[in-house]
Amino acid sequence: MGSLALAHALAAAERGLAVLPLSRMKLPALRSPHRAHGPSSAAPRSPATPGHHPPPPHRPDGAPAPFDSPCHGECGLLGHGVYDATSDPDRVRALFAAAPWATGYGIACGRAPLHLVGLDLDVKHGIDSPRALRRLAAAHGFTVPATTTVLTPTGGRHLWLRAPADVTVGNSAGRLAPGIDVRGAGGYLVGPGSVTVRGTYRLAPGSAARAPAPVPEALLALLLPPPTARDGRTTGERGAADDGGALVRFVQGAPVGQRNARLFWAACRAYESGRGDALAEPLIRAALSLGLPEREARSTVASAGRRAGRFTAG
Repeated sequence: MGSLALAHALAAAERGLAVLPLSRMKLPALRSPHRAHGPSSAAPRSPATPGHHPPPPHRPDGAPAPFDSPCHGECGLLGHGVYDATSDPDRVRALFAAAPWATGYGIACGRAPLHLVGLDLDVKHGIDSPRALRRLAAAHGFTVPATTTVLTPTGGRHLWLRAPADVTVGNSAGRLAPGIDVRGAGGYLVGPGSVTVRGTYRLAPGSAARAPAPVPEALLALLLPPPTARDGRTTGERGAADDGGALVRFVQGAPVGQRNARLFWAACRAYESGRGDALAEPLIRAALSLGLPEREARSTVASAGRRAGRFTAG
């Protein structure tokens, strides 16, 4: 099983994707090297090798690994979860050699060259997350693109999307819509071919030849973190007393390719807080200063206003 998982992981690494070995529980297969060791803290058993206890990790010089360190892999040891992920084939082989019980692999999100963002559409507990995504797309004026899709053993699916290189999309659970989890920087997706306690993850028909599609701008706007004001609070935390400066600066800091997305996001937040009419012109001027055409900027702000009206009315 480990050799099959390694083969799938190496194939993903050939595409430039950073991978790490996973257990049957979809968790990183290698334990942290910074956990306590000794007779009273035996290593967790591998699901594939009952009774097996991996030896306590040591530094290359033979010294025991430090305990409870905030290290993210700087120590050079294996076992740092998604921070172990790599596309280097020799390093991938070393990871799987250290975890021969691995039955799958994870793909780190947010990494170059694809900067993957994963939408995990769950169907458990009566939730229809694909329908929730379609409603979200209709409400925000974007189309769910045809993209790389992985079918999960429980009937859900993972949509792989490509984010701009200069954007950091975080992780969230159910914030975008009920049943939709987002996998971004610091997270990982279970790769196709992985075997878990629930079954096998597989590419959807037609996905093998399909590259991840770019994240639609309107969806990207919903995935971006809230802008932070100068006092460290988010715009939502500042409330109605704020003059909207943080939202304006958020638009002003938009790189090329994200101007419309940031303007839409900021305008939505302004209207939701009841300050949309007051902030519409400052936000439009901020977008114009970046070179966004006036007609496009005004249309974007108007769209945000219509969206806010629909949500507050119903």
